Amino acid sequence: MQPRFLPSSLGRVAAVFPTPILALVVATLTVPGTFPQHAAGQGITAEQVEAVDAVFEAWSDPAGPGAAVAVTRNGRVVYSQGYGSAQLEYRIPVTPTTPFHVASVSKQFTTFAVALLARDGLLSWDDEVHRHLPELPDLGRPVTLRQLGQHTSGVRDQWELLIQAGWRIDDVITRDQIMGLMLRQRELNFEPGSEYLYSNMGYSLLAEVVERVSGQEFGEFLRERVFLPLGMHRTHVHSDHTRIVPGRAYSYAPNAGGGWRNAVLSYANQGATSLFTTVEDLGRWMAEMEAPMVGDAALWAEMAEPARLNGGDTAPYGLGLSVGSYRGLRTMGHGGADAGFRTNLLFFPEEGMGVVVFGNASSFNAGRLAREVAQVFLDDRMEPVEAPADNAASAGSEEDPEETEEPTTLPAEVLAQYEGSFYSPELDVVYRVRVEGDDLVVERPRQPEQTLSVVERDRFRSSQWGMNSVEFVRNGEDEVAEMLVSGGRVRNVRFHRVEPWGF
Repeated sequence: MQPRFLPSSLGRVAAVFPTPILALVVATLTVPGTFPQHAAGQGITAEQVEAVDAVFEAWSDPAGPGAAVAVTRNGRVVYSQGYGSAQLEYRIPVTPTTPFHVASVSKQFTTFAVALLARDGLLSWDDEVHRHLPELPDLGRPVTLRQLGQHTSGVRDQWELLIQAGWRIDDVITRDQIMGLMLRQRELNFEPGSEYLYSNMGYSLLAEVVERVSGQEFGEFLRERVFLPLGMHRTHVHSDHTRIVPGRAYSYAPNAGGGWRNAVLSYANQGATSLFTTVEDLGRWMAEMEAPMVGDAALWAEMAEPARLNGGDTAPYGLGLSVGSYRGLRTMGHGGADAGFRTNLLFFPEEGMGVVVFGNASSFNAGRLAREVAQVFLDDRMEPVEAPADNAASAGSEEDPEETEEPTTLPAEVLAQYEGSFYSPELDVVYRVRVEGDDLVVERPRQPEQTLSVVERDRFRSSQWGMNSVEFVRNGEDEVAEMLVSGGRVRNVRFHRVEPWGF
């Protein structure tokens, strides 16, 4: 665990303060939790401080990545602390004021910006997106801003599209590249409003809408309308990957043989991600949720309203906020994961209590740790934790394992029908398919070759992100003419068979 502040020039302090006062200053600067707004007796007890710190004990080593936490009660930050290192190269410690990339926790700020413009009368959540972005392609069905914000639009996810198009996730990825990919799209995953399926592309589009309607850069709009009024002075939209941020955290991933390696992130885009902030600034943001100063109660109620699908069912997501419950208590918030950054904001609106947790290692479970911190304060109000099943109840899984389906094979002459080159206009990329043993192998630009296992005739599967399933489509002469590629958040990207084509 790191001190809240590390004095860097005690010589200058000594020149100003007499020795007894200097001792008090040093003690205050180097002992965690000694500032009045975070001290025991100010909404948190010494026992609770100890319990919170124990949650992060595994992340307290200065030789490894770390964590930051802030706890709010009744609109005030009652405790904040840092653990481990923000930058392993220089052993820079994490503090409550260390800026982190918070990944998808950014999304609630994007929808909040749209909500402010709606309150200003400049747009409506039910506007069709072409009203504000007329250059977008015809996707066959109208898509509203609300559907983009609730992940019910059917718009394909930008990260999976980029992977399918040959990008690496550690490439510099700009908003122009994302929008260029969006302009090539011609199909949706599903009819808008019929399903809930997370799509980062929807939030990139909402950020574009904010700029068009407000006439300001997205980050500047948030700075003027949200960050400055709420005192979030260490928060910004990091849309320029070359921007220097003093004291920021970098992200890491574990090496197989021990130790750590850099998990590179070079995003230069906004809306779906790229907010840089601190746990204490997000504590101020949760105070806005509880007692609005910039928004209002009606605005927050709309953001926290679960999405309603065309058939009447609801989804566990509002407008930039996951909504649900934990051990019987209503919750709202969001998690985030990019490169090695893992973040979570968890707010209990009826309890007036919130937790923010950041980590800078890909093995860090921010959601679980946020819930553990919440239990320190709310365990007596929560429903009991369900006991794990006893051995007798679970024995069947070991003694009577389910039969596993034998791998399917196809005759060599059938497999040979799939060989060839396939081009996707929506991705502007060519895949080459060849037979290798009883499987197919897909060659893609800038990506490892991917083996496809047979499911049945014309259907294959793989474990590759962005290529969970591949289906071949035949023409009237029973010839393979197309290939449909699907991932978890991208469905049926169409590839047409073409003459042999090099990469």
